[in-house]
Amino acid sequence: MDKKMFIPELENLTADEELLSSFDVDYIAPESLLFQTGYLTITGKEQLFDEEYIYHLGFPNHEVRKSLSGSILHWYSQELTSLKKNQVALFRALQAHNFAALEQIFHAFFSSIPHDWYRKNELAGYEGYYCSVVYCYFTALGLQVRPEDVTNHGRIDLTVCFEEQVYIFEFKVNELTKPGCALEQIKEKKYADKYQGQGKEIWMIGVEFSRADRNVTRLEWEQAGGSA
Repeated sequence: MDKKMFIPELENLTADEELLSSFDVDYIAPESLLFQTGYLTITGKEQLFDEEYIYHLGFPNHEVRKSLSGSILHWYSQELTSLKKNQVALFRALQAHNFAALEQIFHAFFSSIPHDWYRKNELAGYEGYYCSVVYCYFTALGLQVRPEDVTNHGRIDLTVCFEEQVYIFEFKVNELTKPGCALEQIKEKKYADKYQGQGKEIWMIGVEFSRADRNVTRLEWEQAGGSA
């Protein structure tokens, strides 16, 4: 199996019956494997024509999503002790609005991913890869995470809701954009407007990565309107 998957897409996949019933181990699609092992379940179906249906897939419950995200993180780094330590530090950083610490935590985790992961592929230049890893970090903590969060001006890469706080994340790869454009996009597209008026603090966070370094190079943040 050699197929890139944007992990946040697991929140809402579509598949046909042929894909879900595939048993060819050498060519099985990730979504088919996850369905057959119980990590994904059918959340709805639509009839297209005659007896043809498409199926909507998602996580059966919160605990399964949390468990799978934790397993994926362990698979990436293979350093369970460091992973648990970073998860605790991440939780505390969010509580304290310590975004400098958040940057250090992300940097430490990406530094722990073995070089072999990047051989014969272009993962390091793919924004979705970095977003997928961060998504797994937050969902493994059991937080409310909304990937590709739709607004009237576009899609937020990742929204995290935690203790009456809203964190809006945008991810960019340095070699593909200009410095500072991640946070700039959040502000220009007024992503924070979606969460105004809810009595929550809203934080806009732009995270930029280097394809060459395979790590965080810039994390900028700004509060959007405070408690509305």
